[in-house]
Amino acid sequence: MLAAAAFIPNISAAPSAPSASGPRLTKERATALFLENDKVADWVARYPRKGRVTDATYESDPAKCTQSCWTVHVWWSKNKQVDAGEIAQGKVDDASGRVTEAWTGPQVAWKMARGYEGAFGGKKINSLPVWLAFCAVFLLGLADFRRPLSLRNLDLLALLSFSVSLWYFNDGNIFTSVPLAYAPLVYLLARCVWIGVRGRPVRAARPLWKPAVLLAAAVFLIGFRVGLNLEDSNVIDVGYAGVIGAQRIATGVMPYDRFPKEDDLKACGPADSEGEIRDRIQFNGRCESANPLGDTYGPVAYEAYLPGYWIRGWSGKWDKLPAVHLTSIIFDVLCALGLGLVGLRFGGRWLGAALAFAWAAFPFTQYVSMSNTNDAIVPVFLIFGFWLVSSPWARGISVALSGWTKFATLIVAPLWLTYPGPVRRPRPALAFVAGFLVASAVAFSILMFDGHPVQAAQTFYDRTIKTQTSRQSPFSLWDWGRYHARGIPNLHSVQLVLQGLVVVGALAAAFLPRTKTPLQLAALTGALVIGFELVLTHWFYLYIPWFFPFVVFALLSHGREQPEAGV
Repeated sequence: MLAAAAFIPNISAAPSAPSASGPRLTKERATALFLENDKVADWVARYPRKGRVTDATYESDPAKCTQSCWTVHVWWSKNKQVDAGEIAQGKVDDASGRVTEAWTGPQVAWKMARGYEGAFGGKKINSLPVWLAFCAVFLLGLADFRRPLSLRNLDLLALLSFSVSLWYFNDGNIFTSVPLAYAPLVYLLARCVWIGVRGRPVRAARPLWKPAVLLAAAVFLIGFRVGLNLEDSNVIDVGYAGVIGAQRIATGVMPYDRFPKEDDLKACGPADSEGEIRDRIQFNGRCESANPLGDTYGPVAYEAYLPGYWIRGWSGKWDKLPAVHLTSIIFDVLCALGLGLVGLRFGGRWLGAALAFAWAAFPFTQYVSMSNTNDAIVPVFLIFGFWLVSSPWARGISVALSGWTKFATLIVAPLWLTYPGPVRRPRPALAFVAGFLVASAVAFSILMFDGHPVQAAQTFYDRTIKTQTSRQSPFSLWDWGRYHARGIPNLHSVQLVLQGLVVVGALAAAFLPRTKTPLQLAALTGALVIGFELVLTHWFYLYIPWFFPFVVFALLSHGREQPEAGV
């Protein structure tokens, strides 16, 4: 979304040729030059001078430095309880004395916080013309042009306003991008709660476009999205993890704690630009590219890649990964198709076309497709479960499959269990529970590959839930306190309170309102998923499609829902 210059590290000038007689600068001088850099000085000034520790290492290896340079590190610690760790890191050209790289705060440990061009989704979706084109088409197709100041138009702008936060993220400005993401999250949460409690759709004028026009536009956009995915997208570690897990399952191996590692395993490939050798001989004798933390998701996140793996295979390397691209495209299309069916059932032809169009035109759904992650798998099961919402079995199965992908949507289980409420007889609830348990048993059957189910369950817990709940991340407000920097708040206690409120909200939504329409179910589902995301320590733009289908249903529904069969 930004010009390329916004992604370039803090480079003052090109490095000069190395001196044949060894380093020109001393360790102390290289450190001083680094600390004088404006970006570094501004961040380091947030910490007292006492407790600061620095170090600098001369590098002449071309794999670590284009020319000879100094790699400088800065740490700060007050005591064992107040330890910020490494607060700055960078490189100083030895010949010229210029700072060629400067990373501070979260950029030190998190490369994704540095603003690399096209790191997520490739370059085209992050280019300003393409991104704004998606935004314009989204508004053009769904906006209420007869009432420009309508609440519906504000809702659509709120959905698109995540783009402002993403703009700053792409610029490597995490302390601006993160707070900006909370404004639309809170707004959409409030709107969904309001619609869910009142049960009334958003007022809007008669649609400008006929269903056939929106449907044709949706079909065109889906084709365009597929082309973009095949032409310019990249596969980040999340998508790469999917095909690794699928390969393990297809060969009868439990995936957890069996992902490719580096460690001290025998190298079988070249070093990358930073001197790291990712290709290693693994336990199965294959030469595979490392992705040691890719086994942190639920079993469905890997099982969903089995068709793609069976069709396209996997070389063992982090190459173009055609199986991942195929899987991303399949689930992207399924989300659009499912939303079309949902809209057709509960609102008629216009809503069906509008919902399919909304998925196809919304830039953040394409951002997921272009990053080739598993984040379209999370909503797709709930979308089809919502389409079949009158069946308790279908609701139970869909919540289980979605929840055992990335856990977040388990928050809606109580709400979907009691729909449409109140529970007058046990049979529907028992059918929901049975569907949930059957789907869960099938999903977790891969643990039997280990031969020791209890041990396998412990491994699953350690690698997934324990890892996810204990992870650190700068991509939310809640973990900033660990930087111990002046002007950066510690909101961990607030996070704990809000997490408790989300749990209370999930239980309350199961019983209030006592009787729910499909509109209310969609709105409250969106509210609960947003609430869950609001209190996550690690939040990212790829999570927006988790709640988008239900939010957009609630915001676009015109109130002409078809009657639903009793349950």
